[in-house]
Amino acid sequence: MNEIIRVIIADDHDLFRVGLSELLKKNKDIFIVDTVSDGEKLLKLIKKNNDIDIVLLDITMPNVDGFEVLKAIKKSKTKIKPIIISMHNEGNYIAKCAKEGAYGYLLKNADEKELLNSIRTVAKGKKYFSAEISEKMINFMSENPISATILTNKEAQVLKLIAKGLTTKEIASQLFVSTRTIETHRANILKKIEVKNTAELIKKAADYKLL
Repeated sequence: MNEIIRVIIADDHDLFRVGLSELLKKNKDIFIVDTVSDGEKLLKLIKKNNDIDIVLLDITMPNVDGFEVLKAIKKSKTKIKPIIISMHNEGNYIAKCAKEGAYGYLLKNADEKELLNSIRTVAKGKKYFSAEISEKMINFMSENPISATILTNKEAQVLKLIAKGLTTKEIASQLFVSTRTIETHRANILKKIEVKNTAELIKKAADYKLL
């Protein structure tokens, strides 16, 4: 008899979450421990229950997103293996998830056979990235050596304004935040793109199509 695979589903779309749960419940080797609608609830649930094998995880969720959840799971060093289920099929998302410890990556239009295959493969401690997903990730990483240091939306916004020649004060005013916040974003951007000054930053950001 197969060992039972204990699964949590984390997705903010009620219909998708419920549908996925009902689909998986039909399989005798899969037990749905719980379903949650955001990353914060998921992390609280994980803290209370360490008998979980797999988390089916959406990237775009309120409060705490999928990337932050991946980081928290990685840091906690539990036996939980996350599989991303997302509508994002861009190489940068896939590469970032893989770097943060995802064991698998599925698109939301994956069929039942692929879903079950990924869960059973990952439950054995192996990674699951389909040929299509792997190709997108490899293509992205070969074209973008800094793929591991993807900027946040706010950092990307700040970068574009820096490239336009705006000062820290002007950027802060435009984004309705303090100059200190912009200075922090700027320091993070320089660190992530591995440059020391604005001139180098703009050149490298342009080279890597971040502008």
